[in-house]
Amino acid sequence: MDRKILVSYDGSASSKKAIEEAKIQASLPAKAEVHVISVVTPGIKSNDTAIAGNISMSDAEFLLPGLQQIKKEMEASGIVTVTDIRTDFSQSNPGKSICEYALANDIDLIIVGNRGISNMKSLLLGSVSNTIVHNAKCPVLIVK
Repeated sequence: MDRKILVSYDGSASSKKAIEEAKIQASLPAKAEVHVISVVTPGIKSNDTAIAGNISMSDAEFLLPGLQQIKKEMEASGIVTVTDIRTDFSQSNPGKSICEYALANDIDLIIVGNRGISNMKSLLLGSVSNTIVHNAKCPVLIVK
C-alpha cells in the first residue's frame, strides 16, 4: 500500500462524513489502506457520553454493526479496510489513543469529524478532534 488513512468513527453524523471523505481520499491515484477505529472507555456511563466525548463500553455494541457495514462497503469498492474498536483504560480524551494508533501503524493521514457524539455547539472543534490536531505526527483532515 502506498498510503495509510485513519478515520475515527463514533457513529455521529460528523464521523460518517469523515468516512465518506476517506472513501474519496482512498480512491485517489495512490493506493490506500483505510483504518476505521472507534475508541471506547470502560467506566464511563452511557449518559456521560454526550458530555465527555468518550464512548462507553455499553455504547460500543451499537458501533460494531456500523463498522462492519463500513468495511463491507469500502471493500466492495476495492478499498483495503481495517476496522478496530480500541479500549482506552486511561479514561482520557480518545484523541490521544487515536494518535497513538496512528503512530504505531505508520498512518499517513488522519481524517476526523469536527464534532463527535458530544456535538457541543460552543466548541469550534470538538475536544477529540482538537486533541488529534495538536498531537498527531501526521497530517490531519477535519471534515465539517
